[in-house]
Amino acid sequence: MRKINNDFLGRDYPTNVIAFSLTEGAFGDINPHVLGDIVISVETALRDAQENEIHFDDELDFLVIHGLLHLLDYNHENTTAEEAEKMNCKGQDIFFQLNGFSIE
Repeated sequence: MRKINNDFLGRDYPTNVIAFSLTEGAFGDINPHVLGDIVISVETALRDAQENEIHFDDELDFLVIHGLLHLLDYNHENTTAEEAEKMNCKGQDIFFQLNGFSIE
């Protein structure tokens, strides 16, 4: 994951999830029904779940949602605090609905 992060995003460190949009750029309209790819580091997800004392499945759900939101043009990096909070709230809302948690 460190190599993927460095090769494609210029960040020389491992990360837990990276999303690659297939709807951007010169050929982004070839298959509009495919948003892109989400790459998850299972090792990092497992470590993060253990460190935060949460179920591994919940961590994977969160990472898939996070990657999907990036493919839907949500952003939390190099943006306003308002946009980052919008992505965070949307991610939590989807996670809670997916897992049947109350959003009260």
